[in-house]
Amino acid sequence: MKSYLAKPAEVERTWHVVDATDQVLGKLAVTVSNILRGRNKPTYTPHVDTGDFVIVVNANKVALSGKKEEQKTYMFYSGWMGNEKYRSVSDMREKKPAFVIEHAVKGMLPKNRLASQMLKKLKIYAGPDHPHAAQNPVALTL
Repeated sequence: MKSYLAKPAEVERTWHVVDATDQVLGKLAVTVSNILRGRNKPTYTPHVDTGDFVIVVNANKVALSGKKEEQKTYMFYSGWMGNEKYRSVSDMREKKPAFVIEHAVKGMLPKNRLASQMLKKLKIYAGPDHPHAAQNPVALTL
């Protein structure tokens, strides 16, 4: 019996919508990254982007376990000496609520050229509304 290898032209993509309200960030990121990679499909092929589109709504209401809300920090470095900046999760939640989920999902994707293609299929919105109703997204329960 021969192994099936998906071809990029044969991949059929569907849309999924996930409500991040009171979902733990890590568990949400694992589920979303597996859908973006296509790990939930029987036609999964590691070297082909077989994943689906994912819409995450209510990104500002995602939960973190433990004391990560105050203790977890994100580091930004401009390249200039002494120009390291650290921001906590609560600061990022106020300024860029989508960053927290995007950063977690990006860390769970492979470190290659396919990861940037997969990350483009992730749409994150801070509120409950999204402009992708025409794609008929399927509600995903975690």
